[in-house]
Amino acid sequence: MDKKVTPYKDSELGKKDQVTQMFDNISENYDGLNRVISFGIDIKWRKRVVAILTAKKPNNILDIATGTGDLAINLVETGAEKIVGLDISPGMLEVGKKKIAQKNLDQKIDMVIGDSENLPFEDNSFDAVTVAFGVRNFETLEKGLAEIHRVLAPKGTFVVLETSVPTKTPFKQGYNTYTKYMLPAIGKLFSKDKAAYSYLSESASVFPHGDAFNNILRKIGFIEVENRPQTFGVASIYVATKK
Repeated sequence: MDKKVTPYKDSELGKKDQVTQMFDNISENYDGLNRVISFGIDIKWRKRVVAILTAKKPNNILDIATGTGDLAINLVETGAEKIVGLDISPGMLEVGKKKIAQKNLDQKIDMVIGDSENLPFEDNSFDAVTVAFGVRNFETLEKGLAEIHRVLAPKGTFVVLETSVPTKTPFKQGYNTYTKYMLPAIGKLFSKDKAAYSYLSESASVFPHGDAFNNILRKIGFIEVENRPQTFGVASIYVATKK
């Protein structure tokens, strides 16, 4: 199980409320800062998620923790008739809605506010569910994954894109140095929320990645579980199916 890491150590709020507040605070700078701290490689990772789902030909897709809608917009390329982007942060969703309107994708993508651990959808509602850089923010990981399993249709595909920790030298050492020191420093330069990027790096370091996350997915009831390390292991794409 993942350790409870929260954005604001002295806050009386629970993790869920703290995460909402944090993403509201950084929503305006989130996209640009993401490109900087990932050196733009996150764009390539999202394209790989799209390629995986394009082969599955889903009619509808739920993108959880959609944030500003980057992945939801990319998922249009799968040919799905409807994409729903869900996020707990109103600030992030507002940025995403503007991007979707600019691309004239309002009829294809719905952006809704909601809690990943209490999804406002019927059982077996979606042919595919995606989460990009969001599962480590779930307050209760297994509860969120169980909700995803519930709303996913039988034979449906679940794809997670998440940061992970490299296991091989020298990538492990380089990653640790970058995430512990450089990433928070870059975040402080560009973001008014000084704690946000320290939290994002810390939460990534303690999140159960690789086989540990695969085993949690199997425990929830997913089958055909696999993880595909990306870029020396600094991120992973997990693919699973509902029986």
